[in-house]
Amino acid sequence: MKNVRFAAIAAACLIGTAATAQHANHIASPKSEKIDASFDIVRTDVKSEGSDVVFRVEVRGKAGVVRPKATGQFAGSAVYSYVWPTSLDSAAVGFEAKQGILALAVTFHPDFDDSADGSANRHVWHPHWVVLVPDDICGKGALKVKDIPAGTTPKVPATWPKVPILIDSPTYPTSLETNMVEVKVPASAIGAVAGVKFDGVTSALKINANLHAPLLCISDVFDVASGNLSLPGTIAR
Repeated sequence: MKNVRFAAIAAACLIGTAATAQHANHIASPKSEKIDASFDIVRTDVKSEGSDVVFRVEVRGKAGVVRPKATGQFAGSAVYSYVWPTSLDSAAVGFEAKQGILALAVTFHPDFDDSADGSANRHVWHPHWVVLVPDDICGKGALKVKDIPAGTTPKVPATWPKVPILIDSPTYPTSLETNMVEVKVPASAIGAVAGVKFDGVTSALKINANLHAPLLCISDVFDVASGNLSLPGTIAR
């Protein structure tokens, strides 16, 4: 698997699309035998279709078949993910405005549940909204899911799973069919998407052994659709 440099990723994501002048309705990515086929991105697109905004990523192999091994404990456990970083403001899904990089992620983590209603979701791939920010504690230039400081009461979505990070656990229809991961987000859930930009990432995250500050770091990046996280895609209809 390819581990893309964290510092370059964080910098490119924070400056948005400055790295590319041409925007596309989809992002085509070269295949690489160096990346596990389940995480080797070949095409990423986000489209407004009827009453939904549909997020899709195609990979070279079978999507979702590679999953982290269970450790039997929460601390130090792993999360695998298919992620769409976007230029949407964090307020679009119910967080405070301008909190960081808002990304939709489809995740699998066999050691814990994080549904909004307390039901089990550790045995299925499922969606989240997450807010990503840099934190060198996770590694030089690495990103994490933004922590909620102890003793504070931030604005969070109704489906926040009551963990101390900026994460949402909506129940959007999610499917992993052959080589594609697809999530249908109701347009009413995020508002206007005209001009919104996106990218695609496959990655691993890890729960900090100290269980907070940071709680959830990106520990490995397998592939980036654009190659540099410049968010070259524009949501199309």
